[in-house]
Amino acid sequence: MDTNVIIAIVAVVVIAAILVIGGWWLGKTRKNAVNKSTEDAKAAADARIAAEAKSAAADSSTVKPSVDSNVDAAEKAPAESQQKSSAQASSSETAAPAPATEAKPEPVHETPEAAGTRMQRLKARLSKSGNPFGKALFNILAKDQLSEADWEDVEDTLLLADVGAEASEQLVEELRNDARIAGQSDPAEVRAALKDKLLKLVGTDTDRRLNADKEGANKPSVIIMVGVNGTGKTTTAGKLSRLLVSEGKQVMLGAADTFRAAAADQLETWGAKVGVPVVRSDKDGADPASVAFEASVKAKEENADVLIIDTAGRLQNKANLMDELGKIRRVTEKNLPVDEVLLVLDATTGQNGMTQAKVFAEAIGITGVVLSKLDGSAKGGIVISVQKELGVPVKLVGLGEGPDDLAPFDPEGFVDGILA
Repeated sequence: MDTNVIIAIVAVVVIAAILVIGGWWLGKTRKNAVNKSTEDAKAAADARIAAEAKSAAADSSTVKPSVDSNVDAAEKAPAESQQKSSAQASSSETAAPAPATEAKPEPVHETPEAAGTRMQRLKARLSKSGNPFGKALFNILAKDQLSEADWEDVEDTLLLADVGAEASEQLVEELRNDARIAGQSDPAEVRAALKDKLLKLVGTDTDRRLNADKEGANKPSVIIMVGVNGTGKTTTAGKLSRLLVSEGKQVMLGAADTFRAAAADQLETWGAKVGVPVVRSDKDGADPASVAFEASVKAKEENADVLIIDTAGRLQNKANLMDELGKIRRVTEKNLPVDEVLLVLDATTGQNGMTQAKVFAEAIGITGVVLSKLDGSAKGGIVISVQKELGVPVKLVGLGEGPDDLAPFDPEGFVDGILA
């Protein structure tokens, strides 16, 4: 073999051996360095942990009393409370047994205004209203000489006040033939003559008592409130309950207006003020007849004097809704006789209310009329026309927005009010 080749091979082997030995040495050195670094870091960490533990021990020696006191207080509270209640229990055993639950205070109920003073307020309000037709009539009739034009004005005034064509013609004819008005007349005599004629038209001999107030009335006596939307049936039902409570009657309300979501809540608000219970459905949109029946059952069980059933407002030209009223009455009468059906009319609607009244009278049969919003209306003649058309009396009138602004209708007070 060539000497040069041998030398080259030996050189390569030597170099490779040097590289291997050098790599091994470097790796061992690096491993030792890493191990030393790890040991140093561990030692430092142990020292830091020891220092922190020592510091924490020092801090706990100053903080622990307050912490312990809080913990002790928290732990001692139940024990002290238990000891206290044990002591109270032992003392109550020697005195008198304590009730299991604390008695709730009785709700304070309002005292409704008596019926006697309500009509006096109506009279005062009528005298202050914008344009009572009685004043307009008196101003015409008090003239020294009445011409045909004046008599036409009288008739126009009556028609505008919704007295009705037939009743207006009758009144004009009677006034023409009254000697106190013909020719030159004393204003006092004219007023007296006009009052007499109006009272005759309004009706002084009519029995306007609620059937619940009559001798031999059923108990419970059932009243159903009906009318178109917006006349104030629910409010009137609430006010009527107050009026009956003021007379010493035990009243119950039935929320059969299940169409309007807030109707039952509104009725409950009215009832709560005077301690009148309300029977209502647990869900909106329930069958109103079933609510009415349930109310009649509960009123009978609790021996109530009067049950007032509120119904949903409905348009008089909706046959299905009007039929629903008949169903409410029929279902109620399976348990209790219905003594009264009150039609609530808005006095400001005038003759428009007459069409409504006739349809309701045919659908369910009405026994009386409640005129709401009468105090500020110039259409007071609706009192005359509604009675003449329906043959049923106006029994109650609404005086305003107050809770006791509902009064039994008094013909003389009404006429005095519009002539004041």
